[in-house]
Amino acid sequence: MTNLDQARAENRSLPDDATLLIVDDDEPFRIRLGRAMEKRGFQPVLAAGANEAGQILQDMAPAFAVVDLRLEDGDGLQVVNKIHDKREDCRVVMLTGYGNIATAVAAVKAGAIDYLPKPADADDVEKALMAKPGERPAPPENPMSADRVRWEHIQRVYELCDHNVSETARRLGMHRRTLQRILAKRAPR
Repeated sequence: MTNLDQARAENRSLPDDATLLIVDDDEPFRIRLGRAMEKRGFQPVLAAGANEAGQILQDMAPAFAVVDLRLEDGDGLQVVNKIHDKREDCRVVMLTGYGNIATAVAAVKAGAIDYLPKPADADDVEKALMAKPGERPAPPENPMSADRVRWEHIQRVYELCDHNVSETARRLGMHRRTLQRILAKRAPR
């Protein structure tokens, strides 16, 4: 019995077509997630960005997909749209390093079934992919701390303001020097 057959036997909820497209420009994360999902019985195909995902989608229509929202060569929401053009019933989970409400709403509107902050655990990804329609997956085992969520939000606004500290501070309603101190520190856990 191969590893794939053994994983399928252990995970009876997997359908016969367990093809999984993973689109992420973070190579170590993409490879690690691909290996973990293969051990769970999925058949992962890895893409480093939007262009590579588009090429892969010409030849296959995956049953599942995990897509990073921000890719170096494009937008993850466009990849989700391409996936659903190819296969409407594909179950897509969106990943992002910037957890905010606006991007979560955009991901769901594009057809994602769930939205997880990075770095996402393979168990959380599997739970989200395998959740029954209308059923909400269980909350993550290790959610981000409040300090981390705040830091991620500040980083997102800073990026949207093209790394302009004064504009970011104005939009966040904080003093510029306070923002500079926060930006100089490492990300909290």
